[in-house]
Amino acid sequence: MSDNKFDWPTYIRLMEQLLAVPLDDERRAELEVQLTRIAAMAQPLMAFPLPHRQEGAGEYRL
Repeated sequence: MSDNKFDWPTYIRLMEQLLAVPLDDERRAELEVQLTRIAAMAQPLMAFPLPHRQEGAGEYRL
């Protein structure tokens, strides 16, 4: 993962509109904290190198 800081407040606002789930400022702030924690926990897994011939996951299409 790069050192770029993800813009969680903008993401939360967009998802709030897209999913039609209105949130108050307190809930937005707590959601930002939780998403930041989840991203930090996922970072080592995302940085783990896979062998060239190994797929990360299957892809299913309709």
